[in-house]
Amino acid sequence: MTSRSTASYAGLALEKRGHTAIVTLNNPPAHTWTLESLSALEHLVADLDADRAIYALVITGSGEKFFSAGADLKLFADGDKAMARAMARRFGAAFEALAAFRGVSIAAINGYAMGGGLECALACDLRVAEPHAVLALPEASVGLLPCAGGTQWLSWTVSESWAKRMILLGERVDATTALRIGLVDEIAERGQGLERALVMADSVARQSPSAVRACKALIHAARSGTPRTALVTEREAFVDLFETEDQREGVNAFLAKRTPVWRNG
Repeated sequence: MTSRSTASYAGLALEKRGHTAIVTLNNPPAHTWTLESLSALEHLVADLDADRAIYALVITGSGEKFFSAGADLKLFADGDKAMARAMARRFGAAFEALAAFRGVSIAAINGYAMGGGLECALACDLRVAEPHAVLALPEASVGLLPCAGGTQWLSWTVSESWAKRMILLGERVDATTALRIGLVDEIAERGQGLERALVMADSVARQSPSAVRACKALIHAARSGTPRTALVTEREAFVDLFETEDQREGVNAFLAKRTPVWRNG
């Protein structure tokens, strides 16, 4: 079942297919982020978090050339610190909300993902790139720095050395290199990035939403916690799942050799 949202999200289009939400960046020509679209993304993720029928989120750019070129540098041309602070805070709130989405988020990178565009993709759990994609965090080349999670998420995703090459040296990465260093998880054929991401999203629907939510939180916690603490938390989270309908449904469906019907509860 496919439906298009009647809600209005500036610079974004929302479509729902089954248990997957498709978010399309739509601020031509390069899908740059604005205060309004960043606020819209934060609210959109909150709305999807509240929709218990949505298990996965796929985000992509409209057209064939750009995923997103990040922020419009014209906003920073006059050195207005108030604008810089407002944009930095909006970027942070929007992409941290995306990173905290309770389901699985997948970026379908269909072209240039530069600056805040790549940071948006890094806030997602998984990334699929098309062969012509170009990924970069070029902020230092214009006297700025990645302020929407880039210095952290890139370092967590690839090695520290590659993060330094991309941020400190301004190296651009093509799709093949991105796959080799772990910046993206797959390369799809040109024009097929969204479809491949949707196939991955369909796999999410076969998993217990409750279990996925708990597992994702534990995986993220591994970035900053210690194994000693995390292993205790992991065991407690396992026991907590026995309070959910999904746990009983999953085990009994397996024993009965039938497909489970998840209720996300």
